[in-house]
Amino acid sequence: MNGQYLIPANTKRGQLIFSIFRPIDLYIAIGGGVTTVLLFFIIDPDSTLSVAITLLPLLVCAFLVIPIPNYHNIMCVLGNIYRFYFKEKQEFIWKGWCAKNEFKE
Repeated sequence: MNGQYLIPANTKRGQLIFSIFRPIDLYIAIGGGVTTVLLFFIIDPDSTLSVAITLLPLLVCAFLVIPIPNYHNIMCVLGNIYRFYFKEKQEFIWKGWCAKNEFKE
C-alpha cells in the first residue's frame, strides 16, 4: 500500500486482558474478592446486615471495573471527574487567524 498503514480502531483492545481489563482492573477485582472471602471467614454472616457488609468490598470493586461505553470503566469516569473539578485548571489562549498580538510577550 505504498508505505501507508491503516490502524484499526480496536488496537487498544489487543493490549488489554480478555480485551476488556487493564492489569490494575484485575488487581482491584481480585482484591475485592479476596477481601470478601476473608470477611466471610472473620464475620459470621447471620443477619442481612452482616451479609451486606461482607459482600460490600466485592460489590464496590465489581462496580468500579464494569466496562461502560465511551470510557474504559467507572474508575476512568471517576478519574476524569476528579481531574476536571478538583485539579488545577490550565488556561489555554487560542490564537485564531484574526487574533491581535496583544497576548504576545
